[in-house]
Amino acid sequence: MAEVPEGFTTYHGANPSTAELVQQSHALWQRYEKRRSLRFFSERPVDRAVMENLIMAGSTAPSGAHKQPWTFAVVGNPVLKKAIREAAEKEEYENYHGRMPEDWLDDLRPFGTDWEKPFLEIAPWLVVVFRRIYEQDEQAPGGKRNNYYVTESVGLAAGFFLTAVHQAGLVALTHTPSPMNFLAKLLERPSNEKPFLLIPVGYPAEDAVVPVLERKKSEDVIAWYE
Repeated sequence: MAEVPEGFTTYHGANPSTAELVQQSHALWQRYEKRRSLRFFSERPVDRAVMENLIMAGSTAPSGAHKQPWTFAVVGNPVLKKAIREAAEKEEYENYHGRMPEDWLDDLRPFGTDWEKPFLEIAPWLVVVFRRIYEQDEQAPGGKRNNYYVTESVGLAAGFFLTAVHQAGLVALTHTPSPMNFLAKLLERPSNEKPFLLIPVGYPAEDAVVPVLERKKSEDVIAWYE
């Protein structure tokens, strides 16, 4: 066995058989097929430890040079949630009444969405994912250390987090009120952080509904080169 280089450790994978991989991958697909974005949340509380576990699962995502350039701001304070809702609705009202072109509004109509976002107060937790553009470091030139592939890395972490939420049995919504700078201001985040996603997390309301959707078939999303 080759000598392990300094700073590395031996990787031990599960090494499943082809038959096991086919079965497990199909089961994963079928489980993920049930994931839905939800706008109707229950007020039922979710323990803080659950949120920490889910966020740390998201934080296992790969990142450029392992910089992990993300911050998950977790908001449960009712006063802050109300402030976030009011600021988000202000931007969304402008979006639905002039900012968004008609074809965009046409695409949104089947989902029954509008500028009002009551779920931002109802969901027990709001998770605001921030991109850390650089790291503040007084010892570095200009007081900054670069992060790399920030948007790609944070997108991966957000995806891991959403998958963990679904796997745990909770629901979430990727909400992107635009512009989102109010989130950094309300949460008093440092200047090196920029808001990326606003994700309400919780249990579904008992009367929750979702639009009837059909996901693309494999031939529409896969291009094989064998």
